[in-house]
Amino acid sequence: MTPTSPRAVGPDADEPADGRRVSMRPKDAATVLIIRHDGIVPRVLMGRRHRGNAFMPDKWVFPGGRIDAGDYRIAAARELDDGEAAALARTAPARTALPRALAMAAVRETFEETGLLLARPASGVAAGRGSWRDFRALGVLPDLAPLRFVARAITPPGRTRRFDARFFVADAAALVSVDPGSGSGELDELAWFDWNAALGLDLPGITRAVLHEVAARIETPDRPIPFHYFTRAGHRLGEV
Repeated sequence: MTPTSPRAVGPDADEPADGRRVSMRPKDAATVLIIRHDGIVPRVLMGRRHRGNAFMPDKWVFPGGRIDAGDYRIAAARELDDGEAAALARTAPARTALPRALAMAAVRETFEETGLLLARPASGVAAGRGSWRDFRALGVLPDLAPLRFVARAITPPGRTRRFDARFFVADAAALVSVDPGSGSGELDELAWFDWNAALGLDLPGITRAVLHEVAARIETPDRPIPFHYFTRAGHRLGEV
């Protein structure tokens, strides 16, 4: 597969009902493609957003969400790879703590939305200034080392919700278990899909583009990290 064309990447949220364009600062967010390699073909975890959600109801997406303040403080069993941290730092050069917080948000949101733990045993790891009671109660701490940064996308201006999302990939072998648990309810269905099945779902444009990108990275791991953003002229595709 090859990455989708810019035309295929479109707005993922509605305009305000009265047609006014509003200026919203994008919220930093992190999203994870968790991929299983234990079958005949790779499979990716997808979740369908609850129809009651204001943002992208009924769409199939990867687990993820915006950064919380606690993501800057929570202890980890293993830290983010230096190369991945350096790539993330290029997306916000003045914010030195942001790369780790993005990685932590990716792991935390995956746990909250799916019950899946990218984690390792917590013994011998200091709690740090923050705590993650749900993880520690299970005897584990978040594991940031398996995360690989593969794409960045900013929601178009004028949307009611805007995110500066960094997309990660993680191998499902790093999970405590591959069986989704009980999440927050934001995703009302969770399943593992092979690539063709995933592309056949009702997907936001950027989700489809990132699926194509990750498929291409399997064959060319050192390809540049794409950056999807919008100007008045429409969608633009750059590099991180």
